[in-house]
Amino acid sequence: MNKKDLIQQYKATPTFYGVIQIKNDQTGQTFIDVAPNLHNRWGYYQTNLNGNFYHDTPLQQDWNALGADQFSYSVLWKKDATDVDHLRQKLRDLKAEWLDKLHPAYNQH
Repeated sequence: MNKKDLIQQYKATPTFYGVIQIKNDQTGQTFIDVAPNLHNRWGYYQTNLNGNFYHDTPLQQDWNALGADQFSYSVLWKKDATDVDHLRQKLRDLKAEWLDKLHPAYNQH
């Protein structure tokens, strides 16, 4: 495929928003967040955690102490982003709902 075809294919790919979880596989502690586009989101968090972006947080401290291989990533809920109006508000509401439902340890600080 040429570059133009690849760009068109990328634009035609559905975009999903949703709720993600990062889990410390040793302790079971979790971090919950929402994302307007789930594509490559795990890579985004890995890059930030490897770069010590979340300094002074328990998640970052555990990531630094235990290493990246002790954490897993999962999508807890997703939906096609083309079907929603006011995405920012929807994401805020989703995050509040999932934080209330799961009480993740890393979000408590």
